[in-house]
Amino acid sequence: MPAAPSAPAKPPTAPVKRPPAAERVYTHIKEAVLDRRYEGGTLLTEGDLADAVGVSRTPVREALLRLEVEGLIKLYPKKGALVLAVSAQEIKDVVETRLLVEEFAARRAVPTTPQLVARLEQLLEEQRQLAEAGDLAAVAVKDRCFHAEIVKHAGNEILSRLYDQLRDRQLRMGVAVMEAHPGRIEANVTEHGELLDAIRAGDAEGAALVVRRHVGRVRELVRGEDR
Repeated sequence: MPAAPSAPAKPPTAPVKRPPAAERVYTHIKEAVLDRRYEGGTLLTEGDLADAVGVSRTPVREALLRLEVEGLIKLYPKKGALVLAVSAQEIKDVVETRLLVEEFAARRAVPTTPQLVARLEQLLEEQRQLAEAGDLAAVAVKDRCFHAEIVKHAGNEILSRLYDQLRDRQLRMGVAVMEAHPGRIEANVTEHGELLDAIRAGDAEGAALVVRRHVGRVRELVRGEDR
């Protein structure tokens, strides 16, 4: 009997490409700063960072220069990089900008669309699940996604780009607030639900009012005004 035809050989699997070394260092430091594993006032050294990521010191220097430009660290020659704490002025600037953009976007979300409502419902449920799991960094990301979706719906690309520039500062402040005030996690979910209800009901001014209270409370808590 003739031999059965052999199965065609599978093409070799292409190796998974790793990001460049400097990019890996940048991501490592930035994520650690944003979720406060590297808190404000922490001094980072090139040697420790190189060991942590498994690279040489050259890509570490590249990543640190990039992060200094973004305002997350301050480089000190022959000493290392200091993680910058969130300043009172930065809090003020971020909250004022958020209010300008988010109140406008909340009003523009009315009349709403089924697509926006469905997306906000999904993000709210995901935030609830992450809150129950206690993943503060992920909760902060989902929290911001909820607001960013409303800003995106406003249809103003310049405002959307401006809002995107606040991302890192928002995430850092969000984690700080939830660590210091655990009750704020549930409150955020509740207030997002109120905002969604106002948008769904076609109440533009009601939605703007929820945003004003919600974002203003963040400013008070980050400043330590727990009242």
